[in-house]
Amino acid sequence: MSTQAPDVAADQGVSTEKRRTRTVPAKLARSWLLVPATKPENFNAADASAADAIILDIEDAVDPSRKPEAREAVVTWLSEGGRAWVRINDATTPYWSDDLLALRGAPGLEGVMLAKTESADQVEHTAHAIGDGVPVIALVESAVGIESATEIARAEGVFRLAFGSGDFRRDTGMSAEKEAMAYPRAKLVVASRCGNLPGPIDGPTVGSNHPLLREQSGTTVVMGMTGKLCLDVEQVPVINEVISPTPTDVAWANGFLADFEARGCVIRDGSDLPRLGRARKIAELADAFNVSAPAT
Repeated sequence: MSTQAPDVAADQGVSTEKRRTRTVPAKLARSWLLVPATKPENFNAADASAADAIILDIEDAVDPSRKPEAREAVVTWLSEGGRAWVRINDATTPYWSDDLLALRGAPGLEGVMLAKTESADQVEHTAHAIGDGVPVIALVESAVGIESATEIARAEGVFRLAFGSGDFRRDTGMSAEKEAMAYPRAKLVVASRCGNLPGPIDGPTVGSNHPLLREQSGTTVVMGMTGKLCLDVEQVPVINEVISPTPTDVAWANGFLADFEARGCVIRDGSDLPRLGRARKIAELADAFNVSAPAT
């Protein structure tokens, strides 16, 4: 995904105080905020934002001549109390091994996002090289990667799949229209299910047009994806809201579960099982995202 993330400005009124822990587990994280590693002065502002996860980017957002500098800035911040994921360079580049060597053992490293993943071997080699059970998000950005998605989702060490939609469009010549992107999104969703992974992370929306961001985040949900990359702190609230269950959903789930328990947890017919599964999932997400049913 070659779209560079805009700077997360430290002077936009966002607190620069580090938020040491995030309340939403990574397997459920909705908003994944990309932060260029060439701007370490913005790391704290991103960390203090409402993003469920932050990703310090030493791949597309960094010119090759500045990769050592950016890598050093990331390791320093992670060693001084910061916690984040890091997007590393793809396994076919000479930067990949340098990234892993520098990051291995970094105290605040939550995981790595492997750029331009095209095979299970690339994920497994990354997981072995980084060591200590550090999770790997496989960022799939090409036709080869999409067609290998099921194999990638079953690789040792993989944590979630993510969609590098910009590079995928450049690789295939496909448009950004939701109809054109339906196949790769569906492929990642089905592959994630085959690999028993959480739902995949969708590609970003470029720009600050909130109606467009809301529409595209809605497409993310409709397609069965459960997270979305974002390029600016201003995008975070919209993404979090759209990907969360609505208060009305939570009210329905609470009512269904209460009724199910009141009748002794008896399954009445075939429709009860899928509804029970949906209700339990909504209740889990509502608890993780702090969404309540409307007051009565």
